[in-house]
Amino acid sequence: MFALVDCNNFYASCERVFQPKLRKQPIVVLSNNDGCVISRSNEAKEKGVPMGAVAYQYEAFFKKENIHVVSSNYPLYGDMSNRVMTLLAEFSPDIEVYSIDEAFLKFEGFEAYFNLQEYGNKIRYRVTKGTGIPISVGIAPTKVLAKVANRIAKKFPDKTGNVYLIDNEEKRIKALKWLAIEDVWGIGYRLSKTLKKEGINTAYDFTQRNEAWVQKLMGIVGLRLYKELLGINCLDLEVVEDKKNIATTRSFDKNYTDYEYIKERVITFAISCAEKLRKQQSCCNALMVFLKTNRHRKELEQYSNSYVMQLPYPTNSNIEIAQFATKALEKIFKKGLAYKKAGVIVMDFSPSATQQMNLFANSNPKHQKLMEVIDKINQKTGTNKIKLATQDLSRTWKMKQKQLSKRYTTEIDDAIIVRVEEKE
Repeated sequence: MFALVDCNNFYASCERVFQPKLRKQPIVVLSNNDGCVISRSNEAKEKGVPMGAVAYQYEAFFKKENIHVVSSNYPLYGDMSNRVMTLLAEFSPDIEVYSIDEAFLKFEGFEAYFNLQEYGNKIRYRVTKGTGIPISVGIAPTKVLAKVANRIAKKFPDKTGNVYLIDNEEKRIKALKWLAIEDVWGIGYRLSKTLKKEGINTAYDFTQRNEAWVQKLMGIVGLRLYKELLGINCLDLEVVEDKKNIATTRSFDKNYTDYEYIKERVITFAISCAEKLRKQQSCCNALMVFLKTNRHRKELEQYSNSYVMQLPYPTNSNIEIAQFATKALEKIFKKGLAYKKAGVIVMDFSPSATQQMNLFANSNPKHQKLMEVIDKINQKTGTNKIKLATQDLSRTWKMKQKQLSKRYTTEIDDAIIVRVEEKE
């Protein structure tokens, strides 16, 4: 059996944990640079705020409906996510963190010792009590059915108590007849249009077709989905693997034409990639730098370009990757254009512990010890205190965040102060 645990309206719920005044109030959380809505409380959904709503277009609506608007606070959300996942790991040795607010648990052999409905209730109580984050739990024989069960738990909280168990054929068939085909995990909007033309409107309709028809239309991935909906386990928990590409990309707070500014940003992005490489004990053998103008400013000249550079040797050094990224930037930068976004992607990884030496060029061996020291210092201080001279020492990456809440759990100056007065 599998359980899918999903945090309800996660970003909005994180804000409410530390701001009780926002509870039962409509609240929306905005994306990077306060661009669009990426999380909504149930109260905001009821007022008609769509996911992805462009913030400036809905400004008047937010004020009219008294909807609280909050800038995304990723350090807070990341820390709260870690707390949730740590608690979930107490309930099963097999856990797959699927996203920042979702995780699969595998209950192999649990049925003989536990009532899974009660166990799900215990999980919900433990996480909600321990973190203040409300969750929904769906339990079923397969991962896809666990997704379905979770959707039912979230959709009908009064009837399910936010926990739903699919443990027999009657429940499975009833759930599939209720679930629209476009809401099936892995189907999506485009494929659902094709399926509807074939008379398939629900997940149950889909399971009534034969395997050959499904495989012809959707391939092996679709066939696995089909079998999972039938209760045949095809998808196990995924093992966490090292990333094959690492990217650091940002949209700027405004349009920039200055080469030195763009260069400093690209170097900073390159260093971020290098730090991530060292965390997974890898080196890169290639990197790509890209630049984009503001596609929303149609009156301005549009430009988008990238350059892939094959490195002469594998490296994860801040200094070397920054140098190569600068050379790549020089290849694509055009004067006079207003740039809105840039990024660095490192690729073609090899283990840092076993490197093939080159006869003519190799990474500077002194950099390895230097990077270790830099990482230790930055880890202790919590911020990037040590920078290259090519970086602006006074500049830190700052997104447009007009409604940013405090970092209650990751910044000591923002921690909540509790005052206790002794009564006489």
